Amino acid sequence: MATTPEAVIEIGSTGIRLLVAQVKDNGGWEVIDYSELPVDLGRDVFTTGLISRTNILLVLQILSRFREQLAGWGISPEQTRVIATSAIRESKNPDPIIDQILIKTGFKVIIFDGIEENRLMYLAVTNKIKELSRKNVDDDAIILEVGGGSTEMMLIKKGKMAGAHSLKIGTIRIAQSLSLSQANASDIRRYIQQFIFNTKGSLNDELELSTVKQFYSVGGEPRIAAQTYGKKISDGIWEISRKEFEKFVREIQTYSPEEIVAKYNIEYSEAQQFFIGLSIYEMFIQLTNIENIIVLQTNIRDGAIISSIAEPSSELLKEFNSQISASALSLLNKYHGDVEHALYVTNLSLDIFDALRDEIGLDDHHRMLLEVAGILHDIGMFIRMEEHQFHSQYIIVNSEIFGIRKYDNKLVGLIARFHRGSGLPQDDEQFMMLPRADRMMVLKLTAILRIADALDRAHQQKLKGITISKQNDTILLNTNSNHNIVLERKALAEKANIFEYVFGYKIILA
Repeated sequence: MATTPEAVIEIGSTGIRLLVAQVKDNGGWEVIDYSELPVDLGRDVFTTGLISRTNILLVLQILSRFREQLAGWGISPEQTRVIATSAIRESKNPDPIIDQILIKTGFKVIIFDGIEENRLMYLAVTNKIKELSRKNVDDDAIILEVGGGSTEMMLIKKGKMAGAHSLKIGTIRIAQSLSLSQANASDIRRYIQQFIFNTKGSLNDELELSTVKQFYSVGGEPRIAAQTYGKKISDGIWEISRKEFEKFVREIQTYSPEEIVAKYNIEYSEAQQFFIGLSIYEMFIQLTNIENIIVLQTNIRDGAIISSIAEPSSELLKEFNSQISASALSLLNKYHGDVEHALYVTNLSLDIFDALRDEIGLDDHHRMLLEVAGILHDIGMFIRMEEHQFHSQYIIVNSEIFGIRKYDNKLVGLIARFHRGSGLPQDDEQFMMLPRADRMMVLKLTAILRIADALDRAHQQKLKGITISKQNDTILLNTNSNHNIVLERKALAEKANIFEYVFGYKIILA
C-alpha cells in the first residue's frame, strides 16, 4: 500500500513553490507534482521593509490554490511542511502574515534562518552528488546558491565543513539597492565586487579559496548557462568550463529582459535580474582557481523532503552530523583554541551522556548540542582567559555554525557560559526566559559538560581509559591513569554541584 506523499511549500523572495514527492519502498523518492507561482515579496521587503497588503492577499490566494491541489493527493495543510526564507524572515510584519496564513489556509509557516537553509541545501546537494565519482570527496569545495534576498554558501575543507554562511547579497536586493532601471552592467558588477572584497578576508580565514578544486552551483542562472554551453553528466547535473561560463555572462549582458524571456523561457521578473545572478556566481568563481563548475538541479525543497524521510541512522544524516562538528572545530581553530582539550572534554561529555541515556530524557539532537558546546566551551579564551565563559557565549551566539539554528546557538552559548564559575543557570535572566523543557535540557547538558571539563583541569588529558558505572545513588568514574589526579579530584568537587542537583547522583573519581 502506497504511503501518503510528502509535500513542501517554500515561500521565497520571488515566488511560492509547491513540491509533492512519493516515497519509494527503497527509501528513495520521486517528484509527482510541482507548481510555482510568482509573487514579489522581496521587492517589498528590500524597499520598504514591509510586505504590502496586495502581496499578502496574493500569498493567501496562492496558498489557497495549493491547498486545493494538495487535497487531490489526500494531503492536508497539517501534513504539509511550509517554509519561509529571507523575504518573510527580514520583513517587519512577519507575525500578522503567518497568523493570517494559518487562519485562512490552515498552513503553519516556519521561518527558516540562513543556517537552516544551508542545512537543507547540504542534504539536497549531498544526495545529488552521490551519483558522481567519489574520487574527489576530500577536495576543498564550495557550494553556492544565489537567491533573491540572500546567497547561501558552504565551504568544504578536505571533505569537512569549514564554514556556512547566509550572505546578504541577492538578485532582488541588488536590483532594489541600485534602482535597476537606472543602473548599467558596470554599476552592478562594481557593487558585487565591493561586497565580495569585504567578504573575501573572512572566507579565507576558514578556507584558502585558491585551493578550491570543486565548485558546486545551485540555481536557475548557472543551470541555463550549463544547458547552453556545458554538458550533461547525469540526471539534473551538468558541467561547464569556467571559460564558457564567463562567455555566457558576457553574452547575457547584451540582451534585453524581453530577449532573455524569449530565448530561455523564464518569467520577466527573473529575466530582469538574470545578469545580476550570473555576475554573483562569476565573481565568487573568480576567487578560486577552478577550471570547471558543477551545476546541480536541486533546492531546499528537495532537502526538506530528504530531511523528512531519512532515518536517523542513515548514512546521509550521520555524515550531516559529522559536518556540524567539523564546522564547530573550524570555528575553534579560527579563534586558535586548544583542540586537544576541546576534543577530550567533548568525547568524555558524550560518554557520560550515553551512560545516562536511559534516564536523561534527551535525544540525538540534544546530544549534538552537547558536542558543539564541548568543542566551543573555551573559545572565549581568544579574547581573555579570566571569565572566558562569558566571551565563549558571546562568540558562539554571534557565529554561524553549520547545521545549528540561531535558537540552538543561543542554547549552546548558555551551556558554554555555565561550564565554569560558581553562578547557577537559575540566576541568569536569559536562562529563566527559556521554555521549561529547554531550561531542563540546558541544565542537564551544562551539568555533564562541567564534569568532563573538571577531569581535564590541567589541559593535559592525563586521565586515560575512563569507564563510567552506576552504583545505587553514585556514579563512579574509573581511570587506569598513573598520574597524580589530586587536581582533577579538587576540580570535580568544585564543579559537581549542578550534576548532583539535576541528576541526583553523587559523582566520584576513583
